[in-house]
Amino acid sequence: MNRRQFIATSSSIATAAQLRSQVRDRIESDRQLALQLLKPSARDLEYGSRLHQEALVFDAYGFAPRAAVDGEALRALMEAGASEMELQDHREDMTMTRAVGSHEERTEFVRAWNASGVTCIFQNCGEESSDPLRLIKRLARFTYLTDHLPGVLRRTVGPTDVERAHADGVGSLYFTGNGVPLTQQWNSVEDELRYVRIFFQLGIRMMHVTYNRRNRLGDGCAESANGGLSDFGRAAVAEMNRVGVIVDVAHSGWQTSLEAARTSSRPMVASHTTCSQIYPHIRSKPDEVISAIADTGGYVGICCIPRFLRRTGDILALIDHIDYAVRKFGPDHVAVGTDVAYRSRFSDAESRNVPPSGPRRTRFAALWPEDDFVETPAMTRSLAWTNWPLFTVGMVQKGYSDETIRKILGGNVLRVCQAALA
Repeated sequence: MNRRQFIATSSSIATAAQLRSQVRDRIESDRQLALQLLKPSARDLEYGSRLHQEALVFDAYGFAPRAAVDGEALRALMEAGASEMELQDHREDMTMTRAVGSHEERTEFVRAWNASGVTCIFQNCGEESSDPLRLIKRLARFTYLTDHLPGVLRRTVGPTDVERAHADGVGSLYFTGNGVPLTQQWNSVEDELRYVRIFFQLGIRMMHVTYNRRNRLGDGCAESANGGLSDFGRAAVAEMNRVGVIVDVAHSGWQTSLEAARTSSRPMVASHTTCSQIYPHIRSKPDEVISAIADTGGYVGICCIPRFLRRTGDILALIDHIDYAVRKFGPDHVAVGTDVAYRSRFSDAESRNVPPSGPRRTRFAALWPEDDFVETPAMTRSLAWTNWPLFTVGMVQKGYSDETIRKILGGNVLRVCQAALA
């Protein structure tokens, strides 16, 4: 069953008997929870489901479905004295690539992808770093994944590839590297930035300017100084423009984001963010920044993180942020960058096979303000990655035209990808 068939058979609300028989199916359970919040009419549900089924859906920033770890293998590594870094590498590798070697995880992968109705994900293939060796790990893993799932998943490097995958009903990944790779020798600006082109040649099509903290390019979103883009940051933006890499300020400070938009000669983005006019979190963007991004021809991708969305913190809040951005800045400058992943239903059972580890220090990049927000399971479940078709239903409920919805679902991302490579 391909994604179009899956969505077509799921377009109506399940009966009580069907729900009882599917009580252990988290995908269906999450779907029903979101439907209870949206309360769509039968017409809107059917129309939105069909529109989503037919549309090219491009997640502006996200993650392919994640497999469960191999709990016994991790236990053996811990008993052998593996370091925390080695264990983290193995955990990451397992969740990203086990769909290749495990029949159960491959089935989970296909099942989740079909439920989502997504054509392509702008896949996080890097880490919160500028070290080329660190950045290349996830790039290798997702290259491996696409190489070994023929007929299921493709690696794409241009908009035409994405459109072809959509026509063939096959999933695809478009790579973002997160950080800008730097030699960190500081001999010259040109020397420092030469790996931008190398990573472009490896398939990377988007890079973060900063990630939460301050780096050589500018201030991250969590830095209280809000110091803006550095001279080197301006050179980095120019090089990304030249090479064909999309500039992403999702994790950048507001001043850095604003100055990057004013510096960029090509459309640039905040791939997974929210609107600060609705809730002013450090990861949101104020109207001035969104307007500057729109002026480049770019877009903001609204994410599925309850803490950033606030209000109800659920699918209704997501639709509110989308609606605000559409009405304030126009449908050409809005997308959905979920920043969430489907987690294999085998994850909890496998994790129980892994011995608990001791306390850990706070990760350097995890620079978040303290708050009293309580994220509930119902919030995250309503925003499940497999609920993508219901995001479309929510937009139908807002009265958007088909053209507007298609732009938000994928047309705007595809347009910016084309402009970057022009």
